[in-house]
Amino acid sequence: MKAFKFLGIAALALSLVNCAPSAKQLKEAIEKDPSIVFVAIEKDPEQFIEVVNKAAQNAQRKAQEKAVQEEGKKRDEEFANPLKATVEEDRAIFGPKDAKVTIIEYSDFECPYCAKGHATVEEVLKAYPNDVRVVFKHLPLDFHPMAMPAARYFEAVAMQDHAKAKKFYDLVFENQGDLRTKKEGALKDAAKKAGADMKKLEKDLNSEAITKRIEADMEEAKKFNFSGTPGFLINGVSLRGAYPFSEFKDIIDRHLGAKKE
Repeated sequence: MKAFKFLGIAALALSLVNCAPSAKQLKEAIEKDPSIVFVAIEKDPEQFIEVVNKAAQNAQRKAQEKAVQEEGKKRDEEFANPLKATVEEDRAIFGPKDAKVTIIEYSDFECPYCAKGHATVEEVLKAYPNDVRVVFKHLPLDFHPMAMPAARYFEAVAMQDHAKAKKFYDLVFENQGDLRTKKEGALKDAAKKAGADMKKLEKDLNSEAITKRIEADMEEAKKFNFSGTPGFLINGVSLRGAYPFSEFKDIIDRHLGAKKE
């Protein structure tokens, strides 16, 4: 299979550097006598490599353009028919509860990309203090052993106080390396610094309510085809990955513009 791909590239390269016969004729000629390709390469290997590289770059550029077009089309579809997430009454919410734009963040406390996502979310909250609220939901991945314990700690702190849960969320992501070195000790340190009642937290950690909440979050993420982390819904419009602030801004401003209209 690799040989045929190579021959196909060679045929393309020859057609680009010479006034050559049709692709079909070239294919037939090469199939009859593959040495044609090797002679051409030997004659001017540098030019051959240059042409092949240009062809590969053009193919990559076209693939990227196609991906951008498809993403834009998908985004337009989600603006018209937004994905609907559940936001429970007692859920910890960062930002004003009556904000025009709700960001649902599906995240994993141990994921390095989620730490980048957290930094961007902070940037968003500072840029839109009155218009955006964030709901943190859990998508702990199996290969991150501290992700599930961290999710449970967050919800246990949230049962006490939402502002303390926000502080815990910030501390864990800002000191993510501690999860790998201190393990649960890092979670306890963050909870203490956030001002949590540690005795109550210990009692609540293994509660069925926390288990059900995390399971529901994971099921909802699966429903929206979020398989990796982080994932975001911005008033029902999805962003899959640790996108920069500019991507969030484009979607938020479009939502806010629609609200004004």
